[in-house]
Amino acid sequence: MDRDQAMAIVDEMLTDPNLKKHCLAVEAIMRALARHFEADEDEWGLVGLLHDADYEVTEKDPDRHMHVIVERVRAEGVSERIVQGILAHGGLAPLDNKLNASIFACDHLSGLITAYALLHPKGLAGVKTKGVLKRFRQTAFARGVDRDDILTCEPNLGLPLAEFVTIGVEAMKGIREDLGL
Repeated sequence: MDRDQAMAIVDEMLTDPNLKKHCLAVEAIMRALARHFEADEDEWGLVGLLHDADYEVTEKDPDRHMHVIVERVRAEGVSERIVQGILAHGGLAPLDNKLNASIFACDHLSGLITAYALLHPKGLAGVKTKGVLKRFRQTAFARGVDRDDILTCEPNLGLPLAEFVTIGVEAMKGIREDLGL
C-alpha cells in the first residue's frame, strides 16, 4: 500500500476534518521519528496516517476501534508490522519495538501540540517546545491528552520529553498549512 491508497481509505472512512487533520499530524510525527531512528519513513507514515481511520465507524462501539481498520488494511495486503503499529497505538500490541512505541507516544503528543497551537496568536508557526512543555505540566489544559502515554517516549524510545516534543512540533510545522494551524 502506498500513501495515496492509505489516504483514500482515510478519506472514505472519515468525514470529520479534524480527525483527518489528526491523522495527518500523527503521520508527520511518525515520519520524523522514522528519520530520527533511521527507519522506514513510508512504513511509519502509513501507521500514523491509518491509526484512527476507523474512529467514526467505531465511535459507538469502541471495542471495535482499530479492528475495523486492521481488517481493511490486511485485505489490502499491508505488512504485519503496519498492522501491529496500528494496534499498538491503542495498547493492543506490545510496545516492544520503536515503531509501536512511537505511535503509542505520539498519538497524544499531536493533540497537545494542536491544542496549544489553537491558542497561540501565531498558530503553529509560533509554537516552541518550551511552551508545549509548560502546557504539558498544566493538567487542566487539554484534559483529553494522556500525558502518561506521551511520557513513554523516555523509557521506550530513549528520547527525553523535550527532544520528543521538539521532533513533534517541527514535524507538524512542516505540514501546518494542511493542518490549518
